[in-house]
Amino acid sequence: MKILIVDDDLHVQRLYKDELSDEGYEVVVASSGDEALRLFESENPDLVTLDILLPDIDGIQILRQMKEKNPKIPIIMSTAYDYRDDFAVWASESYIVKSADLNELKSTIKKLLEKE
Repeated sequence: MKILIVDDDLHVQRLYKDELSDEGYEVVVASSGDEALRLFESENPDLVTLDILLPDIDGIQILRQMKEKNPKIPIIMSTAYDYRDDFAVWASESYIVKSADLNELKSTIKKLLEKE
């Protein structure tokens, strides 16, 4: 299973990549919205973790574009801020507030990929 991590924070990228690789996933990392959309097309991931605040394109716009191309792809919105009241994030399968404890992220990924 391949996971695309979209986050502009290098520490988060490394943490997610190391932890998810240890769980047996193939991990691809993007640090901008443009790079994320390119990798989404070329890598065909099974799941995406998507930061909302990116330097070039808003994560919610990326979510919409990814869902237009592949409506069934599970996307987890990941952010340091609470956006749960923003209806736009409801198009994602899940929403996680970033934490150094990745248990919630890992269990959400496992749950979403088991549905496929």
